[in-house]
Amino acid sequence: MTRSYISHVFRFAPSPNGYLHLGHAFSALMNNEMAIASGGNLLLRMEDIDVERCRPEFEQAIYEDLAWLGLSWEAPVRRQSEHFDAYAEALTSLEARGLVYPCFCARSDVIGVAAERPGWPRDPDGSPLYPGTCKRLSPAERRARLAAGQPAALRIDMAAAMAQVRQRIAWREYGTAGERRDIYADPRQWGDAVLARKDIPASYHIAVVVDDAMQGITDVVRGEDLFMATSLHRLLQILLDLPAPSYHHHELLRDAAGRKLSKSLRAKSLRAMHREGVTAADLNEQLGIKRRVFAFAS
Repeated sequence: MTRSYISHVFRFAPSPNGYLHLGHAFSALMNNEMAIASGGNLLLRMEDIDVERCRPEFEQAIYEDLAWLGLSWEAPVRRQSEHFDAYAEALTSLEARGLVYPCFCARSDVIGVAAERPGWPRDPDGSPLYPGTCKRLSPAERRARLAAGQPAALRIDMAAAMAQVRQRIAWREYGTAGERRDIYADPRQWGDAVLARKDIPASYHIAVVVDDAMQGITDVVRGEDLFMATSLHRLLQILLDLPAPSYHHHELLRDAAGRKLSKSLRAKSLRAMHREGVTAADLNEQLGIKRRVFAFAS
């Protein structure tokens, strides 16, 4: 039996802090192909919560590159920088239930603890788990530090959050051929993750679940490097009473050394490929998007 293709909404959500590369093209074309296959809509969302690094020229380049690829999207373009109030509301809701706490530690403090203790646990991204230093502060000391203007991140109290969830956490994962798997999540692997940074009022984790709910996203199509993060996202969706999309985590494109293509590693941009005479049809053929079958099963 096939899934009902009513009101399927997909999104491509780049950060305008650099030029798009082939990995972005793969994900954008994948979202577009799935939207077409399902008779659904494709949204474009600028993940620009880091306002210091995101720049208008990169955003304009994204529009030009996607148009070159032959993509169109539903207007208007969404942007995270317009939703800081919504993220604050979500964080306030969690704070009122005792599920977040301020953390005054620097990243180097956490790394230092891990360095001193061989075998210290790490999250799925390889970062040391937070040792809970600031969770042990008294309410009076927290208030005093905040009143003194000491910068603080907000961390989820994972133990308290898990104690409030009275269901098994899972998500629906669809494979390339449409096969469905129910994935059981373990958010505890992330420990007391940061939900708002000292310099940015929301982390990716809180922003993405709030945005997906606000924008009616039914199908999240993204790279497999975010597969494990879905455990944390599903926990937040449950705590905030947000709907759960279906997920498809696609393979990543990698360079000759086996590293995933990224802006930080200066992967060749789509603009450079365009200047070299590569066509959008060439990219589609190279990536094999049109040869993929997306027959989602219910």
